[in-house]
Amino acid sequence: MDSVEGSPALGTGSSILSALQDIFSVTWLNRSKVEKQLQVISVLQWVLSFLVLGVACSAILMYTFCTDCWLIAVLYFTWLAFDWNTPKKGGRRSQWVRNWAVWRYFRDYFPIQLVKTHNLLTTRNYIFGYHPHGIMGLGAFCNFSTEATEVSKKFPGIRPYLATLAGNFRMPVLREYLMSGGICPVNRDTIDYLLSKNGSGNAIIIVVGGAAESLSSMPGKNAVTLRNRKGFVKLALRHGADLVPTYSFGENEVYKQVIFEEGSWGRWVQKKFQKYIGFAPCIFHGRGLFSSDTWGLVPYSKPITTIVGEPITIPKLEHPTQQDIDLYHSMYMEALVKLFDKHKTKFGLPETEVLEVN
Repeated sequence: MDSVEGSPALGTGSSILSALQDIFSVTWLNRSKVEKQLQVISVLQWVLSFLVLGVACSAILMYTFCTDCWLIAVLYFTWLAFDWNTPKKGGRRSQWVRNWAVWRYFRDYFPIQLVKTHNLLTTRNYIFGYHPHGIMGLGAFCNFSTEATEVSKKFPGIRPYLATLAGNFRMPVLREYLMSGGICPVNRDTIDYLLSKNGSGNAIIIVVGGAAESLSSMPGKNAVTLRNRKGFVKLALRHGADLVPTYSFGENEVYKQVIFEEGSWGRWVQKKFQKYIGFAPCIFHGRGLFSSDTWGLVPYSKPITTIVGEPITIPKLEHPTQQDIDLYHSMYMEALVKLFDKHKTKFGLPETEVLEVN
């Protein structure tokens, strides 16, 4: 009799235990999905900020002039006038912003890694050449404008400044967002200031290939626009800043774009934009917000690994000759190719893969 009465109790206990296990397994599954969606959202917010934040905020402020809140717009534009030259002096970096949790989700989405190969002296200044540009330079942003990959711990005493188009700093609100991450305009005045009036331990990251390189960005292609890009070498010589070759494996894998052939109307339009505005519009796509099987602005989750190479010691020459520039430029190109060749097989590339230098 006891055994008969005990059976339902045992059955009930087993059922409860089974139900609890099911709940925990579903919770864990949901947590994993939530984590992935947070990663997607963190990446999308940066992509949208990069593409539309400046234009959107400009439009909103202009509209505010026509409303009862016009004083807000007046105050902001007054502040903007007084603060206009701040980006040229390195901006206002915020360690709080650089350490936001959103950047760790951003990092984990791809994921993105920063690999250090040599120590950097805090008594020197540096110019990092970042290659390739990709569509948006996502690896450059994550590694040098946030602390997600612990750049400050890997290179203690070094202050990284990612240089981007000066036009971005004419956009209200966007300029504040960029400066908070240590991003600065890529122009001579800014670089001269940081390398001559900001002490030592500065590292300016320049995406050397720029808009021209982004036009050839596509998965499976390892090519850089460098052969005729010598301005960064001249700046390094004028200030005695060491050059550091940097290559990001996977940067070209995260977006697909329509490549227009030379001589086509599409390439003509892109080159005109590049010449007169400073950037080249690309027709590109990634995945959708909710599914990797649809098209959208979210980049594909492909690993990006940024290798920071050995610094090339550069002498300080107030008036470098063309021969001086050519010499150190050739040394830089050789160092970049060696860096690529040394690490390429670690990232699935065959030994026969060659870095195309245009």
